[in-house]
Parts: sequence; structure tokens; C-alpha cells
Amino acid sequence: MDKIKLQLDLTSQEEKELRRILKKETSWPDGLQPYVKAAAEEYARMFLGQKVFTRGSDIREYRLFLLIRNAFNNAIPDEQTVCALFQCTLYQSRSLLRAVMSKYQYELSSAIEGTLKELIGRVEKDQNDLLVVAVNNETVVAELNKVLALADPTQDQVARRSGKLAMYELKPAAYQALCKRYGLTPKY
Repeated sequence: MDKIKLQLDLTSQEEKELRRILKKETSWPDGLQPYVKAAAEEYARMFLGQKVFTRGSDIREYRLFLLIRNAFNNAIPDEQTVCALFQCTLYQSRSLLRAVMSKYQYELSSAIEGTLKELIGRVEKDQNDLLVVAVNNETVVAELNKVLALADPTQDQVARRSGKLAMYELKPAAYQALCKRYGLTPKY
């Protein structure tokens, strides 16, 4: 298909705000391209009668699905990013992420798996030799616990660290089980 060119009539302040929201300060306007691709696919599927929705929630879910595939390089975004893009509360973003990961679980299986593998790869030991990982997405942590329960239901769940907003602890055996499940070499 030929490339599509377009011009947006944005004020300099609107462009600046858009760059901030999309976290594309240095790669502008190219940083907008994956979002434009997702929007164009949404319209094309609607025009072709393939994705015609009547409920607003279905449209938002499909839109996030397309953004995951196009704008987020097939990875699950954090909740704050979803809040910023969809102009919603943290609770609403969690609900939207859960719905999308459930409704499109087969189409997003590689995105979910890749996100979980990346998360496991970021596990590190803290000053007390506990295994910890920073995660800004409770939905992804819930998915990790679901995978852990399927791999070995005797394991302790990945749990929020007391007093921390986005820090989670893993027991060594749970970490080992997750590494084994995803074919990763454990660091600890």
C-alpha cells in the first residue's frame, strides 16, 4: 500500500503537549507514526465491516489492542500510559487493560509473553538479598501470578512490597519456576 501523508492542524502548544503525552520529545513527528497506523487500521477495519462496534467500551478495547500491536511494539503498556492516552483514571486503565488482555488473549499472546519475559529479566536482588522488580502495571503482575499458578501452584505469588507503590517481591523458587517456564537462565 502507498504511504499516506497527512497534516494535522495543531497549535505549537498542542504539539508540545502531544509530544509530552506520547513521550516522543526527540522523535517528532515520526514518533506519531505508529499511532497513526493504529488509527488508520481501526478505520479501515470499520469501513470493511470487519470491526463494527456499537458499544463504546468495545471501541476503546479494540483501539488499545491496535496500539499495543503498533505503537507499543507488541508489548503491554503500563497503566499510567493508558491513563494518559485514554484520558481515564488509574482504575479505568486497569479495567481496560484487563479487558483487552482477556478479550484479545490469543492475538496478544506474544505481546503478553514478551512483556512477562522482560519483567522477569528485570528481577534483581535488593540490599537485603530479596528478589524484587519494579512494575507499574497490576494487570501484568496478575498475569504473571496466573502463569506462575499454572506452572507450579505450590509457589508463593508475586506480591507488592509493603509500603512501596510499584515494587514487587518474588520468592527464589517462584523466580526459578518462572524462568523455567519461559526458558530464561536465572540470574539468581
